[in-house]
Amino acid sequence: MHAVTFSQQHADWQAVPDIAPPSDGEVQLQIAYAGVNRADLMQRAGQYAPPPGVTEVPGLEVSATVASVGAGVDHLAAGDRVCALLTGGGYAEAVNVDARQVLPLPRGLGLRTGAALPEVFATAWLNLFMEGNLQAGERVLLHAGASGVGSAAIQLCRAFGHPCFVTAGSRAKLDACHQLGADAGFNRHDGSFADAVKAWGGVDVILDPVGASYLADNQRVLNADGRLVLIGIMGGRHAELDMGRLLMKRQRLLGSTLRSQPAAAKGAIMQALYTHVWPLLERGDISALIDRCWPVEQVNEAHAHMQSNANTGKVLLMINADD
Repeated sequence: MHAVTFSQQHADWQAVPDIAPPSDGEVQLQIAYAGVNRADLMQRAGQYAPPPGVTEVPGLEVSATVASVGAGVDHLAAGDRVCALLTGGGYAEAVNVDARQVLPLPRGLGLRTGAALPEVFATAWLNLFMEGNLQAGERVLLHAGASGVGSAAIQLCRAFGHPCFVTAGSRAKLDACHQLGADAGFNRHDGSFADAVKAWGGVDVILDPVGASYLADNQRVLNADGRLVLIGIMGGRHAELDMGRLLMKRQRLLGSTLRSQPAAAKGAIMQALYTHVWPLLERGDISALIDRCWPVEQVNEAHAHMQSNANTGKVLLMINADD
């Protein structure tokens, strides 16, 4: 089969050994599309190694057709069109994955759209509703609002009644966020977002992929009992924490990663999506925001596009598509 491999920070689509048949509890997928994520760029740069025992082939989400199923799998069958949350291996023609991390495509959605669902909606649901423990009417600040995760989180906030404020890097991206349901926004190139968010009324939960450079202002805008959920460190990993503010406002700082979660935990997140989010997708109440799709042979161009922050929504790679 073929897969993407990294060498000296260059990506190549090349022949690799075939994978084994699926083990008990697994399914083997014939991949149609793979989603591109910041984690892939970090892995490529040598900054985010796969967990022990996981393939070096990148790719954390795919849409696919089930090729075969291992023993003990009774909710999926060969020929099913699905999407899957992976720990790695998505930039390939085929992958084996724990069946708990696989869901049937929402009714009415095709494989192209399906590839844009697992990572972004799982990340948004995990960190807003499970880690962030959003309660009725609470307010949210979403950084990088025009990203794949941001676009999913905006729609979930709108669907479940949570006003949200976004930051993004251009007027066009802010406009896209407003169209998705964001209530207010701020261009990060205009300076600190803190005053604008405080004037808006502050927030109860922050979803932050930036990290160090935003820590002080995040603390400033968090209301009492607020939760800051850190999901990335694009802005650095070291910063000064105001522990007095943390103490007096009862703020909570939570670190969260999805990739390293065990299969059982990922399965629980996927089941929550199937229960709460899939019906919204099927009714058209929310949707996947796709920026661009490249043939997998052009993976370097796709990565450069994301690296430059040019995308609004998901970037996809087309591997073996029929829609």
